[in-house]
Amino acid sequence: MIEKIHLSVLREISRNGSLTAAANRLHLTQSALSHTIKKLERQINVSLWLKDGRSIRLTEAGQYLLEQANRLLPQFERMDDTLKQFANHETGSLRIGMECHPCYQWLLKVVQPFLAQSPGVDIDVKQKFQFGGMAALFNYEIDLLITPDPINKDSIVFEPVFPYEQVLVVSVDNKLAALKQQQHITPQQLCDQTLLTYPVETARLDIFQQFLLPAECMPKQHKTLESTDIILQMVAANRGVASLPKWLALDYAKTLPLHIIRLGRSGIYKHIYIGYRKQERSNRHIQTFIQLAKRSNSLGSL
Repeated sequence: MIEKIHLSVLREISRNGSLTAAANRLHLTQSALSHTIKKLERQINVSLWLKDGRSIRLTEAGQYLLEQANRLLPQFERMDDTLKQFANHETGSLRIGMECHPCYQWLLKVVQPFLAQSPGVDIDVKQKFQFGGMAALFNYEIDLLITPDPINKDSIVFEPVFPYEQVLVVSVDNKLAALKQQQHITPQQLCDQTLLTYPVETARLDIFQQFLLPAECMPKQHKTLESTDIILQMVAANRGVASLPKWLALDYAKTLPLHIIRLGRSGIYKHIYIGYRKQERSNRHIQTFIQLAKRSNSLGSL
């Protein structure tokens, strides 16, 4: 009874705001689009939208069907893409979602050998700071999720690929860098500092959750920036301090006047994980990527 075209119509109306725009996107006439939905409404005996002047307002049933469309259509589109690849004698594609914001440089070190080893396989990286990684993985919008914070789900496998230490990065002119004999800092020493982070909720920032909040401390000021390069340029200019993976901090310290300090006496240690759907455990492209990622774990010892 429900067909793919019905879901597509509701999604395009939601995206474009009018019947005319939705019809154009679907290469239909407006009358054909309206007829398709009216026929469905007669079959299910419920209205899916109401006209409000020139605009369209979805009913409760229409809103429900739209939610299902947003969940199901990416899976249909994924199947269509895969079948096209078979028809064109292509070997496939790999869509990667990033929840590890400073890991882009590391990812490039994995992508290069993967592309060399997997001719014909395309890679697409979705790097969004407000990225809903688990939802995208469930809904087949991505094939792999790179994250330092895995969530246990029966249908998802998370494999650790490399460990790393989270450290504090300061300018060589910062007073914290002058404490040469001090190998680590305490949370209290950040109370008069400006902390620079990515625009991520505090609940997902290790420096808050594992360092500052347990000690009931807060920085003097907290500023967010999207770019790793800009964050570290600001740190080098002594405009703030930042918490980053040690391997990344060491890389930037080769060209910028930066000083690296351990967070607490014991340090903060993390892993980068790659998550994928359990049903795709035998996917050759996914396993090839994971094996190459694990070979890069020498970064974790830095």
